[in-house]
Amino acid sequence: MIVVVTAEAEADLDQITTYIAERSIEIALNFVQELREKCESLADAPRGYPLVPRLEHLGIRRHPFGNYLIFYRVGTNAIEVVHVLHGARDYERLLFPET
Repeated sequence: MIVVVTAEAEADLDQITTYIAERSIEIALNFVQELREKCESLADAPRGYPLVPRLEHLGIRRHPFGNYLIFYRVGTNAIEVVHVLHGARDYERLLFPET
């Protein structure tokens, strides 16, 4: 199965890079590379992480990595990474403003 990173998730990764780079560019680049690798590793066990509570009907799962959460859904032929957000953020409001 392939892993597809959406434009929204790419924007999240860019924001994470920018935020961490304020302290250290090297740390930012290394950390975001690790986040990308975690996204790719979802192909090894796509259903290995839980569905987001109260939003199971949307099929969104989350994989924690450090203080961040990788939100994704499993499709027929691909895993779609929809967002990568810091765990302290109100992710339900950010991901699903209409619910």
